[in-house]
Amino acid sequence: MHRITVIGGGFAGLTAAITAAEAGAKVTVYEAHHTLGGRARTTAGPYRTNEGPHALYNGGPHWAWLKQRDLIGPLAPIPPLEAARLRLRHRGVLRRTPPFGMLKLLRPALPQAPVDVDFMTWATGVAGEEGARAAAHYCAVALFHHDPGALSAAFVQERLRRATKLPPEAHYPVGGWASVIDRMAARAWNLGVRMETVSRVDSLDDLPSDAPLVVATSLDAARRLLKDDSLTWTGGRTALIDLAVRTRRGDAFVVSDLDETGWLERFTAQDRSLAPAGEQLIQGQIPIAPHESKADGIARAERLLDLGFPGWRERVTWRREAMSNGRTGAVDLPGTSWRDRPAVDRGDGVYLAGDQVAAPGVLSEVSFNSALTAVSLALGQHAAGAHPLGKPGRPTLDLKQA
Repeated sequence: MHRITVIGGGFAGLTAAITAAEAGAKVTVYEAHHTLGGRARTTAGPYRTNEGPHALYNGGPHWAWLKQRDLIGPLAPIPPLEAARLRLRHRGVLRRTPPFGMLKLLRPALPQAPVDVDFMTWATGVAGEEGARAAAHYCAVALFHHDPGALSAAFVQERLRRATKLPPEAHYPVGGWASVIDRMAARAWNLGVRMETVSRVDSLDDLPSDAPLVVATSLDAARRLLKDDSLTWTGGRTALIDLAVRTRRGDAFVVSDLDETGWLERFTAQDRSLAPAGEQLIQGQIPIAPHESKADGIARAERLLDLGFPGWRERVTWRREAMSNGRTGAVDLPGTSWRDRPAVDRGDGVYLAGDQVAAPGVLSEVSFNSALTAVSLALGQHAAGAHPLGKPGRPTLDLKQA
């Protein structure tokens, strides 16, 4: 039986562990936190929040993989009345419909955008400056980046299409993402995966040298562990705000900022289990520039709340603020694509998985695809006779030289 070690018990790590165990490997997962989940971790009640707004898109391969294994669980449908309460801030006021120019960028017959041009330049040529800017800012929901218009046109176009598709691709597991993580953990357990929580790995010297290693952590953590300064990629900085407010009829379901980047979503509109009876849970993410502070982002969130949730300050029953720095997935600059990100195969039996590595997809799909690739390469090379973490006649991998 093959052996494989996974560092990180988030969505990527659990995907890798399940895939390897299903292939007959003996798997051990090391997770530094006391619970599994990573960025997909949902807080314990009474207010069940994730690290920023979370949804599960059904347009990618991970949806079929999860569904086949009954790992998605019950979904919370968006009531039609709530769906009609999507609001767009444009020219300082809330509107029900986007500017006409933005609609031009949603045409199915629109050609594929180029990789080597920024989205704002390409989209302005298609829809004019106003439509291009509105579309770029709307994409913040799937980018967590302060200036989507400066990113690769092909990269942003894919996310714009996915985020605006009808019927919507975004779905909401009842109870938050923790319900998916719990099902994945149970599946891994039943397959014999050994899961070690509160087990931070600081050196590869502490791991078996005869087993392939999948590092399913943030890119920053992987860079420190592997002592590889090349493990970097552009990400975003986002101010996060979570609010519980007393219920009021007429509150918006979603407020998307088309004048700047920002997104507020009332998650109890579809899943009332996320907050106590009589209260609503609002989660928001406001991407901020390198020179901006968390306070700047929170101030922008409050201005957006004033528009979509009148009287929210007097109704607040719970509040939490945070910063997400480099934990919101990769973004591709003009001239780059997912293929240019840090490779999954790092050599010597070490493989990367996560949302900032060389794998296609949107949001969690990148973690899923990279995890499957990592396991396929690890077990394939192991079966072919490769020697993980070292070769005959050579010492095992020295962290100081990695």
